Amino acid sequence: MGLFDFFKKKDTAPEAQEALEKGLEKTKEGFLSKITKAVAGKSTVDDDVLDNLEEVLVTSDVGVSTTLKIIDRIQARVAKDKYLSTSELNHLLRDEIQLLLAENNSNDFRNFEYGDHKPYVIMVVGVNGVGKTTTIGKLAHKLKNENLKVVLGAADTFRAAAVEQIKLWGERVGVRVVAQAMGSDPASVAFDTLQSAVANKEDVVIIDTAGRLHNKVGLMNELGKIKSVMQKVIPNAPHEILLVLDGSTGQNAFEQCKQFTEATDVNALAITKLDGTAKGGVVIGISDQFKIPVKYIGVGEKMDDLQLFDKKDFVNSLFN
Repeated sequence: MGLFDFFKKKDTAPEAQEALEKGLEKTKEGFLSKITKAVAGKSTVDDDVLDNLEEVLVTSDVGVSTTLKIIDRIQARVAKDKYLSTSELNHLLRDEIQLLLAENNSNDFRNFEYGDHKPYVIMVVGVNGVGKTTTIGKLAHKLKNENLKVVLGAADTFRAAAVEQIKLWGERVGVRVVAQAMGSDPASVAFDTLQSAVANKEDVVIIDTAGRLHNKVGLMNELGKIKSVMQKVIPNAPHEILLVLDGSTGQNAFEQCKQFTEATDVNALAITKLDGTAKGGVVIGISDQFKIPVKYIGVGEKMDDLQLFDKKDFVNSLFN
């Protein structure tokens, strides 16, 4: 059984689905109202409708290249079916987006296995203000609730606030935190955290890192150093490099994803703050363009509002 299979069942519960629906309300309202306007006065899907739909997707932060891909698919369906009514457009659009996400992210939590890594090491990256520390705290909470032993490493040593935030989350959730003085070497904190996790037979290590992006080379060097130092303790660590993005920043999230994926081997994404924005289409575009699985989405302020991302549930919630 994979590590996160423990709480997949919980995330498909009615409460989680309700939280997802509520969290995507603003995106859904904007999205569906724009589609309604795009087809106003039309009975069939023609070039005008497709042009309007293209504008809807771009302004919903799906991104230009992903939008063009979706429009091409719908055009192909229109050409094949000869006659396609505007009333069918919602279903068609939903199906094509689900297919696109399925093609781009073959790994999903329904069948994703992490193997026997113990401790399983997650290094969390992302700029300041995207909800990185909150995501770490909420993830630790989920894992602890499944009786997994979790330790947090406060390796963002450049901001006193970052270390204090991690400590507060540790207290709140009831998990151990390894920290050093502000200004300490981040790699040293990561090394200490992994050593103590092995000694304490802990299941999961989550390492926070500095959120600076002004110097990509510096970031690359720093993250590379943290990884190589961790591998002295656990040869294949980190098993997961999780990039946290703020969904409410729309196109800025695309740029951050580009910068971080160039700086380090990101293999998982968490997209936060979707409840406060109409820009939820960013999840579709980022999934498509970067071919990295979105694993978690943040759909609210509550402790349990970090959810495992389910492509089908997400797209259904947009079109319900």
